[in-house]
Amino acid sequence: MKKYISQCAVFAIAVAAINNIAYCQQRKTHILVSAVPMSGTNEIIPNDPSVRIGKLANGLTYYIRRNIEPRKRAVLYLANRVGSLMEDDAQQGLAHFTEHMAFNGTADFPKDELINYLQKSGIRFGADLNAYTGFNQTVYQLPMPTDSAALFAIGFKILANWAGKQSMDAREIDAERGVIIEEDRQRGKNASDRMSKQLMPLLLNNSRYAERIPIGKIDILKNFTYDKIRSFYHDWYRPNLQAVIAVGDFDVDQVEWLIRANFSFLKNPANAKPRLEYNLPVNKTPLVKIVTDPEQAYNLAMVIYKHPHHANKTTEDYKKSLMYDMINDMLEARLQDILSKPDAPFIIAKSNFGPYQEGLVTNTYAFQTIVASNSASTMLSALSASLAENNRMAKFGFLQSELDVVKKNIASQNEQYFKEKNKIPSVEFVNRYLNNFLTGESIPSVEFDYEQIKRDLASITLRQVNALAKTLITKDNQIIIVRAPEKQKSDLPTEGQLLTAVESAFPEIKPYVDNTVANAPLIEKKPIPGRVIAERKLAAIGVIELTLSNGIKVLLKPTDFKNDQIVFQSFSKGGISLAGDANYQSAKNVSLISQSGIGKFSAIQLQKKLAGNTANARPYISDLYQGFSGSAAPKDIETAFQLIYAAVTEPRKDTDLFNKTIIDSKVVLAGRASDPNNVFKDTAEAVLNNYHPRRMPQTLQDLDKISLDEAFIFYKSRFADNGEQIFVIVGTMNMEKIKPLIETYIASLPTQNKKQNFVDEGIRPPRGRVLKTVYQGIEDKAQVQLYIHGDYDASLENDDQLYALTTALRIKIIERLREKEGGVYSPKVSLSLEKNPVAHYYVTISFSCAKDNVGRLVDAALEEVKIIRTNGVTPEDLVKFKSEEERQRELQLRDNNFWLSIITNRLKYRVELDTPPDLKARLDRVTVQSTQEAARKFLAEDNYIQLELMPKL
Repeated sequence: MKKYISQCAVFAIAVAAINNIAYCQQRKTHILVSAVPMSGTNEIIPNDPSVRIGKLANGLTYYIRRNIEPRKRAVLYLANRVGSLMEDDAQQGLAHFTEHMAFNGTADFPKDELINYLQKSGIRFGADLNAYTGFNQTVYQLPMPTDSAALFAIGFKILANWAGKQSMDAREIDAERGVIIEEDRQRGKNASDRMSKQLMPLLLNNSRYAERIPIGKIDILKNFTYDKIRSFYHDWYRPNLQAVIAVGDFDVDQVEWLIRANFSFLKNPANAKPRLEYNLPVNKTPLVKIVTDPEQAYNLAMVIYKHPHHANKTTEDYKKSLMYDMINDMLEARLQDILSKPDAPFIIAKSNFGPYQEGLVTNTYAFQTIVASNSASTMLSALSASLAENNRMAKFGFLQSELDVVKKNIASQNEQYFKEKNKIPSVEFVNRYLNNFLTGESIPSVEFDYEQIKRDLASITLRQVNALAKTLITKDNQIIIVRAPEKQKSDLPTEGQLLTAVESAFPEIKPYVDNTVANAPLIEKKPIPGRVIAERKLAAIGVIELTLSNGIKVLLKPTDFKNDQIVFQSFSKGGISLAGDANYQSAKNVSLISQSGIGKFSAIQLQKKLAGNTANARPYISDLYQGFSGSAAPKDIETAFQLIYAAVTEPRKDTDLFNKTIIDSKVVLAGRASDPNNVFKDTAEAVLNNYHPRRMPQTLQDLDKISLDEAFIFYKSRFADNGEQIFVIVGTMNMEKIKPLIETYIASLPTQNKKQNFVDEGIRPPRGRVLKTVYQGIEDKAQVQLYIHGDYDASLENDDQLYALTTALRIKIIERLREKEGGVYSPKVSLSLEKNPVAHYYVTISFSCAKDNVGRLVDAALEEVKIIRTNGVTPEDLVKFKSEEERQRELQLRDNNFWLSIITNRLKYRVELDTPPDLKARLDRVTVQSTQEAARKFLAEDNYIQLELMPKL
């Protein structure tokens, strides 16, 4: 619940620049504008021969590919080229409603049977089993294990039931109405939602898109007659608009047989309705709108230039797509350079060319989107400055030095991706085939991708890139938007001023000058190496432990899970807990030092210096620990180690970056309290930490206490003695090559041979029963968080019992609050375990709902807690818990980051290291009886916190 300021935190509010104006998941497609012809041969991109593409007699398309990553798994999708655009006036919202009904009973899977069956097989509802609805598509996803032929075959039966056998039972339809209304409440009824509704007609130019937002209309959702949704399903869920996508560790011929056996019975309706394509109307004159809201926390201006586009199908398309990526990266680098300076005219500046909302409007337009943010009084200058950089790009283009940097990065990414060609996750291929079905996007092979990118990188010239960049800023198809707090309305620019800013953004602009110098070495002088003084093998977990001459320990686990990946992390005790009260604000914002670069290189210069290099390594200082984390391809691991060495021996403080971050943070904090969610989060942080001074939300006064010099001194003090650092390194490594690098850069880190520890600051949650209600918000939307917590003996046995209780409670809370009560959309039940400085657990239940339902739903949730406390976990739910754990562990054991985490945590919390992660033995200890005992101990509600966010009375 802690808040540390950083550039990343400040820039995070840019996420709101792209509103979720459709309640659906979107996928990226390559966007290409018909302009600037390329020289060379233009050929149709061939389909990947590794995917079998076919079509049944009824028109259903299928894509099948064998892929062994992850092993014993497959990803199955049912794609429908059907979305909210197909609804008639009385059906608005029923495309999305139909998606929900797929999980509420089909001919072969009555209500609850489907989800229960899959959960017992280790498949999680929401995390694995899921679906989404958009304007043009509805997609169902079903990951399945393949080590059971019977279970795997059931997956295709499930897809076929969704495709053509939904029950549409009247009682289930009525029961689901409340769930979907709560989905609208959970995701909406806030400032972003209200302003988006005002902007929708403008953004979508009063087209059919604006009239068919996937969530639909509440009054229709409440009152539609059953025939409306049944007719929608009958008319549009038809095989000639459907595709089955299957990628995984299986036999392709067998899967093709399963598809034919399960889907050939589907029939298209007689006199089928035509599926129409809808476009956005052009606008010759700019469309302008300013919207405000009392709960909006910050100002945001956006300018959009719409461009016609088409799917990526030819090698010329492919080349243009790559060039757009280059343009985006180079312009982003320029804006980041400006943002690092104290006189930057904006706290956010973004510019990007691509599909608006990640494919919101299919086969219609791509958007060049420019975003800027600052205070209301400086909004116009912020937007003008952001526009100026785009105009500078259009007028003068980029420099060869900038292009060289992005080409190096793309080449490096291309090489690394190709090296992993036999370790690419199945879901990546599924998304390629999904885009092909929905938009006609090409599906080249990995080999074609690799060779084509190499050819394009060699042939793309600066002249070509600059010619393409000039096409992005146009005189027509402009949309200008400002979103702002209502209380600052009088300080905002007028629509006329915005138009003037767009028409004449800095006409006196000059060509860009690249002052970045990246020729110096990362480390001026190579360190004097230390040496390995002891080595031992931990055979049970495949680890080699090295003890270095400076006292540092390094644990190496070679793996073959990835072909070109090494990940690492280190830690030693201390952290921010060692800071005194006087310099606490400076210490907890010590990330300002790690963000400043190293040695002679600012953060921007370092980024360019590392162009084409996969290495990243960053120091961290948390509450109780300090250390390093990062990753690299094996060829670049020396650079990663150099970054660690430089971060210790040549840290850098950037006064410009510090001043800019403080200025920006003050702007952000000044408007923070306008958003009810922020007020609730801040209150929760204070309550959960019992109002301890070191855990109170950051204020404007706290910002004034931050000293760059103090932060720098504290940073240096925490890395002055590295003798107790423990490094864990996992991945594809050659032991004979990596050892000398460890001796050179890790064994040479400075040490002082002192014992170190963190300080227990005495921060504890409140004891007993606590109820706190925050009254904020102008709409009927409440949020509830329930915490059952306490100290505990931090053992693996207790952890396992807590995980079992949490999983069972999650199942029961969903069944009760969503399915039975119909009062919530997606309640969450989570477990948080703290091990240091004292062991403490939190079982948390959280949900949003209508304000009048809070009491009823809290009582229902606590009743489910009481049932588990009395009876323990049911045998059925225990099977679900164990199956889920087993299935997830199968995946985890072949993941570098899992091993990095498990080894690091064992070392931190003094768990026996040289033992394999024996999940079976641990799960065998979890029984109905053991959970009864655990529930009485851990779910007693002696320590209970209830936090509520309620609208103002």
